[in-house]
Amino acid sequence: YGFINTCLKSLVVEKYGEETWEKLRLQAGVQDSFLTFEVYKDEITMQLVDKACKVLGVPADLVLREFGKYFFEFCKRSGYDHMLRTLGGNLYEFIENLDALHSYLSLSYQASFGFVWFFPQEMNAPSFRVEKNEDGSMHLHYYSDRRGLCHIVPGIIGAAALDFFNIEISMKIVNQTEEEERTGKKEHIVFLVTQNPVFPCKERKEFSSSSQCLVDSEKQSESQPSKEDLEKAKNTTGDRGNSVCPVKKSHWKTLRGIIALGRGKLLRGFDPVYPKSLWIDTKTFCNGLPFHIVFDKELRVKQAGVSIQKIVPGLQTMGISLDQYFRIVHPEVPFTISSIQKFINSQFVFQTRREMMPESWKQRPMLELRGQMMWMEPLQCMLYLCSPLLRTLHELEERQMHIADIAPHDVTRDLILLNQQRLAEMELSNQLERKKEELRILSKHLEEEKKKTEALLYAMLPQHVANQLKEGKRVEAGEFQECTILFSDVVTFTNICAQCEPIQIVLMLNSMYLRFDRLTTVHDVYKVETIGDAYMVVGGVPVPVPTHAERVANFALGMIIAAKGVQNPVSGNPIQIRVGIHTGPVLAGVVGEKMPRYCLFGDTVNIASRMESHGVPSKIHLSSSAYQCLKYKNFEITERGEIEVKGKGKMHTYFLIRNKNATENEIMGRP
Repeated sequence: YGFINTCLKSLVVEKYGEETWEKLRLQAGVQDSFLTFEVYKDEITMQLVDKACKVLGVPADLVLREFGKYFFEFCKRSGYDHMLRTLGGNLYEFIENLDALHSYLSLSYQASFGFVWFFPQEMNAPSFRVEKNEDGSMHLHYYSDRRGLCHIVPGIIGAAALDFFNIEISMKIVNQTEEEERTGKKEHIVFLVTQNPVFPCKERKEFSSSSQCLVDSEKQSESQPSKEDLEKAKNTTGDRGNSVCPVKKSHWKTLRGIIALGRGKLLRGFDPVYPKSLWIDTKTFCNGLPFHIVFDKELRVKQAGVSIQKIVPGLQTMGISLDQYFRIVHPEVPFTISSIQKFINSQFVFQTRREMMPESWKQRPMLELRGQMMWMEPLQCMLYLCSPLLRTLHELEERQMHIADIAPHDVTRDLILLNQQRLAEMELSNQLERKKEELRILSKHLEEEKKKTEALLYAMLPQHVANQLKEGKRVEAGEFQECTILFSDVVTFTNICAQCEPIQIVLMLNSMYLRFDRLTTVHDVYKVETIGDAYMVVGGVPVPVPTHAERVANFALGMIIAAKGVQNPVSGNPIQIRVGIHTGPVLAGVVGEKMPRYCLFGDTVNIASRMESHGVPSKIHLSSSAYQCLKYKNFEITERGEIEVKGKGKMHTYFLIRNKNATENEIMGRP
């Protein structure tokens, strides 16, 4: 299911960031998100794990162990906390009931939706078997047909032990084999589990003050426990400790555990009372438990409930072999008494064999039974207490069965009805999740389009001005005391236009302006506008900077070099440009609403334009104010002298030759 892949993504994003996940998923060739209840191929998960090891530079066992820890927390956050917490009173019981939980969730979700892995039923989910050792340790047997994932188990079990039972455990592999099972070769890993208690600060304080607690309890007690009672209670409480691997307890703690909650009463051990003879007749037993089977070591049927006899008439012949009529679906073990005893703590699922069913059942789906095995030592027989494995009313109808066929005390009745409603809710949840994913994709595309729009807007207007306009604010005009303005144009542009096709002019200007635009980024100057062949930039506006003249001067030098790479469509030679620069004050503001432009106003603009129009081809013409800003800045400048400027009279001007400290590559922004 997508739940496992979603968890893996969440781990990478949370610990290593979105960029790492993006790199990992691209290398693995998988999608960005997964639907929780959608079934995905195992190869996707394997690919993600493999690429995670390479991208993060971490061994596979450490990645899987870390994933196991995170997966446990992820399951808790996803709503499975209470379900997991109530599996058992200690770690042994917790592990022992994992297969049972897996079986329940399989019934609930129409697939094996278990704690450790979430895979469809036909894909053979892993199984667990646990054995206690005399020294307090235990052996955990892990069976799976997915090789290489066993290191997830210590991560999950270790996190559960610490969280639920307050114990730290160590797990190491003591045996690793392949076993031939019903579905083929299975990986069988045996872990040795040893554990030690972890006393939190609060518990340590309680432990140190236990003597005083005991004294207080004794004061409230009306009668003192006898030595026999204490010993009996001590043995009882010792059997019910939270730790599978018992840890030596102080006698004070033991006594505290047997003092009753009431006044002076002892919490005695529970001893069941059995009748001398069984007060139930055979007929009532077979009717009251309509789905049960008793069989011996040779799998010969000794007894069966009435409902299962009705569905499988062959069971009415006592002594027939059980494996002729049923096959074991879960756990995936051979149909032998020794295999069943090995997994006796697991829930068993039997399925009827089609060839042995009555003709009326041949066209229906086969009946599955789910229940527990109980070995009866005195009789040397196995009791299979089971119920029909039915998830929905539809499955009930497919087998032409009725609610009445199930015993009134059997919760399968309620589960079928409740699950019918749950399936509807799950379908709604799936639809919502799909819509959420669609909205996420749309939102991502919208964000991309927004960035494109903003980039276009910022190309037309200064960013802070554009942001003010987006917010609906009025942009006030601003006065800048000193800035440097540049104008340029193409020499003989009018003649070129007269002798060329319009498309040739467009291509020529586009080639030139692309080069110039790149230089504005290199030298951090603001492009004001282009009109025909005229190109206008400014330094020190809209953001005032003290180096505005140097920036514009370097940009102008780059323009002269860049223009040599643009071909004149008439002559085939490089085009020539004139450049004029002037420094002075301006007023800047936004003009218009339909196509707002950020414009500059003032005599400085006019003088800069005159410097360009009175310039010389392939030269950078400077006004005296621009010269004053650049003369001590390591630029080579030659004097032109006084010239007559239209509308301004005589002006002393200069030519900018080069930057003494910068190479051509630095001017052009080349590496």
